[in-house]
Formats: sequence, structure tokens, C-alpha cells
Amino acid sequence: SQGEAKRLGLVGWVQNTSHGTVQGQIQGPTARVRELQEWLRKVGSPQSRISRAEFSNEKKIAALEHKDFQILK
Repeated sequence: SQGEAKRLGLVGWVQNTSHGTVQGQIQGPTARVRELQEWLRKVGSPQSRISRAEFSNEKKIAALEHKDFQILK
């Protein structure tokens, strides 16, 4: 996810949860965010098994809140 997000010029973060899911935040141009969402739905990271992808709390922001894309532990 991090590599694809960086390739698309997006910023934000992802984190594995104790429930076996992934949560995160993506910021950048809408078209690029949509491109990453589609990649997450259909491809995902090499080790991932995707059963469902949900995206919520989508909104326009005035300025990016992150400088890069990170994997949080």
C-alpha cells in the first residue's frame, strides 16, 4: 500500500488492527485517491487477502495534513 500510495503522490498512513483489518487515511488529489482505493479493492499488498474494502469520512481538505505516506505500527 505504501509503495502504491507514494507512486501516486499521495500522503497519509495505514495501520494493521488487532481485528485483522487495516485502517488508514489517504490524502491527495481526488482522482489519485480514487485510483488507490480501486487498487486496494482489487489488488492490495502482496501479503493481503481482500474480502472487503470500505472507505468512509471522505471530505475535501484545504491543505494536506501529512508530509508522506507511512505504515504505522
